[in-house]
Amino acid sequence: MLDYASLSALAAVVREGSFERAARALHVTPSAVSQRIRSLEEHVGCALVVRGQPCQATETGRRLCQHLDRVRLLEHEINSEVPALGQDADTRVPLPIAVNADSLATWFAPAVAAFAADAPVLMEVAVDDQDYTSEWLRSGKVLAAVTATARAPTGCNSRPLGAMRYMAAASPEFVERFFTKGVGSSSLALTPSLVFNTKDELQSRWVRRLCHRHVELPRHTLPSSQAFVAASLAGMGWGLHPELLISHHLKSGSLQELVPNTPLDVPLYWQQARAASSLLDGLTREVHAAASIALLRR
Repeated sequence: MLDYASLSALAAVVREGSFERAARALHVTPSAVSQRIRSLEEHVGCALVVRGQPCQATETGRRLCQHLDRVRLLEHEINSEVPALGQDADTRVPLPIAVNADSLATWFAPAVAAFAADAPVLMEVAVDDQDYTSEWLRSGKVLAAVTATARAPTGCNSRPLGAMRYMAAASPEFVERFFTKGVGSSSLALTPSLVFNTKDELQSRWVRRLCHRHVELPRHTLPSSQAFVAASLAGMGWGLHPELLISHHLKSGSLQELVPNTPLDVPLYWQQARAASSLLDGLTREVHAAASIALLRR
């Protein structure tokens, strides 16, 4: 039988990143948090937290944190149905999810904000590349994710959301400076591009489709969707931008496509743990409603 006070201490340490901050969040002493986690580790027979700055859960620790997230959702369900159990009506349930930055910067934030405005939740939103958010769900760090992966992890469901359209664009001055002889493998190999981080393969995918081979691209790293746009407007480089973010710049002429009519469409999916929860179902409805308006239907 698991001790849920100890599980709550574990989740707090992972969420807050340290024993001290977890203790403040739980209104107990750091030694009490440490004792609860030590007791839980002895019970399950392995380490659950890697002490560091910040503290991180081990694989088993992540699974236990996910279990606690699911239990909290189920407890919310039963307390809603049986008020006599006496749970505080103001209690909010943590709801960890993962999403790619471009979705968060465009269509997803309004959807999750509308949901959280009325639901008794505290959203914990992690950001990663759309090709990697599914790993957050697989590892147990989150209960749902926007991802580019169609196949769901074991114990999860996957439903298509639509496709996000990306445009390879730069400022007119940048295009005139670097692409006077056209956009091809030779010019692209010498021209600064923009990437979100080392996981970002969108620019390379677009180039491979255009040139039919891999081209090693010079690149600036900017981990922000809005910074991509600002950098392109300033002539720092070219990049793949969500059409939702730059459509008005394309219309005004402050940005232009490198090669007209060469969008890159990235299918997105909503994956969630199979937890019988009206809260998770409510979030799913908001996400799908927003995606049906903002994304391309496939």
